[in-house]
Amino acid sequence: MKKAKLVLEEGSIFEGEIFGSVKESAGEIVFNTSMTGYQEILTDPSYKGEIVCMTYPLIGNYGINEDDFESIKPHVNGFIVKEFAEEPENWRLQKKLEKYLKENGITAISGIDTRALTKILRRQGTMRGIITTKNLSEHDLIAKAQNAPGLSGRDLVSLVTRKNIKKYGKEKKYRVVLVDCGAKNNIKDSLLERDCEVIMVPANTSAQDILSFEPDGVMFSNGPGDPEAADYVADTIEKLLGEVVIFGICLGHQLLGRACGAETYKLKFGHRGANHPVKDLSTNRVYITSQNHGFAIKEDSLAELDLELTHINVNDKTVEGFKHKKHSAFSVQYHPEASPGPEDSHYLFDQFIEMFKGGKDA
Repeated sequence: MKKAKLVLEEGSIFEGEIFGSVKESAGEIVFNTSMTGYQEILTDPSYKGEIVCMTYPLIGNYGINEDDFESIKPHVNGFIVKEFAEEPENWRLQKKLEKYLKENGITAISGIDTRALTKILRRQGTMRGIITTKNLSEHDLIAKAQNAPGLSGRDLVSLVTRKNIKKYGKEKKYRVVLVDCGAKNNIKDSLLERDCEVIMVPANTSAQDILSFEPDGVMFSNGPGDPEAADYVADTIEKLLGEVVIFGICLGHQLLGRACGAETYKLKFGHRGANHPVKDLSTNRVYITSQNHGFAIKEDSLAELDLELTHINVNDKTVEGFKHKKHSAFSVQYHPEASPGPEDSHYLFDQFIEMFKGGKDA
């Protein structure tokens, strides 16, 4: 295997071996604490622009199968593991992780002390970096890492959203327009399971065009990048408020907040994993949730708005959910569709449907 280096913008250099595509990769380095679900992570469009470090030490042990994909291709800029399984075993196995990464041009590095890397990211925050096989001086390597693209100020939604409109589940009882900011497949599937026809539309679809489908509800999905750079979606949400029931997930949550006047900011190292505790303030019940985001809503910016805080993160008290006081609109920062992660929060899809179900059944 070819020797490679992982270089961080602050000067840390880790040596390892390439096991994916042999090309230089640059991006913002983040970590994910999930023990399983690397397929869903690789294919989640929300990771566009990021090099993902898996904290669980062995990755790839059950291989790759198409059933667990969250989109048609991987979106990560790079992949970091301590050890990858060269000979995976599973009855659903279709190919090895290494082969899948090579086929899709994803640079991956193994043999990295992922614990040490994660401690650096927690202490200093996520940072830009590169994976490279080039034999350059330490000074030149660090300079390349410092020139890698970050996430702040970048509209990555436009790079992952669908280009056309597609309908799923004809003859269903309810109709939901899913605005694709980088939507995971299981969001659509969770709606289909609840008797909803799903119309997926590009992120730049106008409010007028969305309403032309006569939906019972509109959902704004997860997605990558800085919510400030996708304010064109927030403008659409603002025009839809009061016209239709709205549910926002992850980036959709941030954009709903911005549409209502809330402010967003970048977290030090984000929340990425399948084990994040969130408290529902209406019941005081804590749910274990799947999360993937590097930005959040400023809680103090909600104070004078028509928004009520509904969920908080148990670990750091950040905003995890809110609802509108006047209009039928709510959102959560985490992933109720899971994939990967616990299914504790599937009830939120039911809550969404209940908000428009009465009028539909009358």
